[in-house]
Amino acid sequence: MSALKVLGGLTAVGAAGLAYAHLETKLFTLRRVSVPVLAAGERDVRVLHVSDLHLTPGQHRKIEWVRSLAALEPDLVIDTGDNFAHPDSLDPLLHALEPLLERPGAFVMGSNDYYSPTFKNPARYLLPDARGPVRRTPDLPADELAKALSAAGWADLSNRRDVVEVHGRPVALAGVDDPHIDRDEFPAPTGEPAEPLLRLGVTHAPYVRVLDRMHADGCDAIIAGHTHGGQLCLPFYGTLVTNCDIDRRRARGLHGWPGARPDADGGEDSTWLHVSAGAGTSPYAPVRFACRPEATLITFTARGAS
Repeated sequence: MSALKVLGGLTAVGAAGLAYAHLETKLFTLRRVSVPVLAAGERDVRVLHVSDLHLTPGQHRKIEWVRSLAALEPDLVIDTGDNFAHPDSLDPLLHALEPLLERPGAFVMGSNDYYSPTFKNPARYLLPDARGPVRRTPDLPADELAKALSAAGWADLSNRRDVVEVHGRPVALAGVDDPHIDRDEFPAPTGEPAEPLLRLGVTHAPYVRVLDRMHADGCDAIIAGHTHGGQLCLPFYGTLVTNCDIDRRRARGLHGWPGARPDADGGEDSTWLHVSAGAGTSPYAPVRFACRPEATLITFTARGAS
């Protein structure tokens, strides 16, 4: 076989792979996981976790998919940030979230709720710290988004604690603003109910310092996004990068924290950690491979339930 034919074949494979990687960004998936942390006899708590929508005004398929998630009738919705990818996305985003805003909910912000995405050299993500220069002036409507979500009754957990009611019982929440841009300040333990049904930690980016604080705070589970699950993954190998300091084996899905084994269950010395691969991408990198866009329905169940 001539070198020209080999080159042509490789080019065709590369083009097909790129076409699929672009297609995969539209293959929206709902994952379901169960987490046994509730006291014996407690009724299940169903939490819908949405993250990293990176919405632009023309993404009608994504908007309709997000709206369709309301049919799950979750007990609680958690949004872990990076909702925007365009300065004109506020109205389309609120339209997408509108049916979910009828449910109890809580949210934190990500960097792309404050700052619009910019082009980055993909090789930067292979560095120990892939962050770029610090930006000082937000150009996305984060304040307007926070006001709209709060007005709908969702709890703003940006360096705050709050309590929401599920099944007539309190769920204690502790959250931080985005650690990826050093806006996190872990909130002081004040005003928590004596015996909450569930304790949840919420963060956009799963940085080790934040996970350790939430574990030490006694959270039953931690909910995070940011990583995109690696976005470009290799079959039989998995995530290449996480864009933060969490190990790549915990870049998406349900794991224990801390612990040497990423699949460790949430026992006495470990907190359950759920990291969403998110539902969007930067408009400068509109591809996914072996890492479909997702939301997750997390069902918290009683310990020892069959």
